[in-house]
Amino acid sequence: MNQNLKIILLVLAIAIFALLLVGAGIVLGRNFLARNYYGPGMMSGYGDGPAGGMPMYGQGQYGYGSGMMGGGIMGSGMMNGFNSQGVLNADPVSLDDAEFAVEEYLSLFDEDLEISEIMIFSNHAYVQVLESGTGIGAMELLVEPVTLGVYPEHGPNMMWNLKYGMMVGDNNFGMMGGGMMGGGMMGGLSNLDTDAEMLVTAGEAVDLAQVYLDQVYPGFEADEHADRFYGYYTLHIESDGEIVGMLSVNGFTRQVFVHTWHGEFIEMSEH
Repeated sequence: MNQNLKIILLVLAIAIFALLLVGAGIVLGRNFLARNYYGPGMMSGYGDGPAGGMPMYGQGQYGYGSGMMGGGIMGSGMMNGFNSQGVLNADPVSLDDAEFAVEEYLSLFDEDLEISEIMIFSNHAYVQVLESGTGIGAMELLVEPVTLGVYPEHGPNMMWNLKYGMMVGDNNFGMMGGGMMGGGMMGGLSNLDTDAEMLVTAGEAVDLAQVYLDQVYPGFEADEHADRFYGYYTLHIESDGEIVGMLSVNGFTRQVFVHTWHGEFIEMSEH
């Protein structure tokens, strides 16, 4: 076999190998999106979103969580305050569009669920969903401004939610059986029963949030009302009576987790 033929065969082999890699990547990518995102004409599942450094406060002492793609308070988003800014220069989601998108999403569930609150931020819409029968918060959702795609909010909604979260293997949000990486992340408590009584009351959650804010963001206030979910509470962060961000408090470990991905608050609607 002459040298030129060898070179031609080698180039062809490399090209075929590269095409196989690209094809495999496309297939895997499509499968991931099909399982992990919900948008018009798509099935429900998990979505992924921006995740910067996420400060936490718990167990009576001050500390930071490393986050998924950041490094504590100096990680992505935290240098701009509570909320990072999105990379797309898109108009905010309207209240009506967010409600319509989430209602379609909730129609995929067997449970009787209803929208409790819609908050419009510069990066997306945030929506709280309640169980109609119990009045307990079921899940927190985000709606993208361009596609109106709906996905479960990352953070406490996935890791601390005992009934609809990532740690639960037998529900519409279940992912990888007993939860990502087995033991869970962010203090996930997958071994607790859905009806387990939280050790932290709503009032104590507000106090814990305020202690955290006094240490990390002096001058900001925790809202006096904490919304109860299965395993944790979520409440607003305020400045001079105006909403500037959100955080959650674990009902068992007392950890405080700031939602760093919303952007600037614009408006809200309570149902």
